[in-house]
Amino acid sequence: MKHTFEQKVYYSDTDAYGVVWHGSYLRWLEMGRVEYCEDLGLNLIELEKQDIVMPVTNMNIRYKASGRLNDIVVVDTWIKKITPVTVVFEQTIKNKDSGKLFIQAEFEVVAIRNNGSLHRRMPEVLKNAFEKVLSSCPV
Repeated sequence: MKHTFEQKVYYSDTDAYGVVWHGSYLRWLEMGRVEYCEDLGLNLIELEKQDIVMPVTNMNIRYKASGRLNDIVVVDTWIKKITPVTVVFEQTIKNKDSGKLFIQAEFEVVAIRNNGSLHRRMPEVLKNAFEKVLSSCPV
């Protein structure tokens, strides 16, 4: 399963030259991961009430080209891999009109408790949601 959303590039997303500022890409990538989890029925506020939070522990971002003011970008998010402790999200950001690849990214996420201690294994609610996706739609 892949989650896709579109985002227009506004002035606030760019630098003085109308080129997308790198932090804007990070914000859109996070939006993609959060919305993907919501599509799986994982409400982050409800998970926090269950003593589960999911911080990013590793990210690898390849900047391929620059987005510009007024571009419409498409953010795609999917699960690449699950381990007993982590889930790895693969993401891309492309220009809607041309299909030009701007960003290729990979984010590793773990499950921790509200006090910051690591869950030794992926909590069942997360494991079940993520494995269901991989078994039904392998990437």
